[in-house]
Amino acid sequence: MLFGITLATLLLPGVVTLIPTYVLFQRVGLVGTYAPLIVPYFFGSAFNIFLLRQFMLTIPLELSDAAYVDGAGDFRILWRIILPLIKPAIIVVAIFNFIYAWNDFLGPLLYLDDASKYPFSIGLYAFRTRFALQWNLLTAAALAITVPLIAAFFLLQRYFIEGVTLTGVKG
Repeated sequence: MLFGITLATLLLPGVVTLIPTYVLFQRVGLVGTYAPLIVPYFFGSAFNIFLLRQFMLTIPLELSDAAYVDGAGDFRILWRIILPLIKPAIIVVAIFNFIYAWNDFLGPLLYLDDASKYPFSIGLYAFRTRFALQWNLLTAAALAITVPLIAAFFLLQRYFIEGVTLTGVKG
């Protein structure tokens, strides 16, 4: 039931929650800082919960049962057995969150009040002027901005491919 409610939040567009989220961060005093751009990623979106749950369903229950028989507690089973097995899925979720945060345009415009704090995604917008578009500078900046994403993907490619492949496998 709780998982179904969590999945139902995928049906809501992200724009629907912008005003309540802004009011929340304003009351806490975090508007104008980077916290509203970072903190939400630590609590997990419905898609991340879905991805990790589906991956965890592929882990045989016999592994935790055998650990219980050997005298391991819940925390030890989680730390020594479950987490190493779901490492590819955790890395996939981390990559997805990093890419989403890196490409976020609306969040920094909404939460940051100082142009000097704007990230690269909004910096690209600065190449557009009222009368012309500086294509040479825009494409050079876009290439420079994608280099960290490509580097992160190549560094974590093995885990990413393994995580995406194993997520759909049952048993």
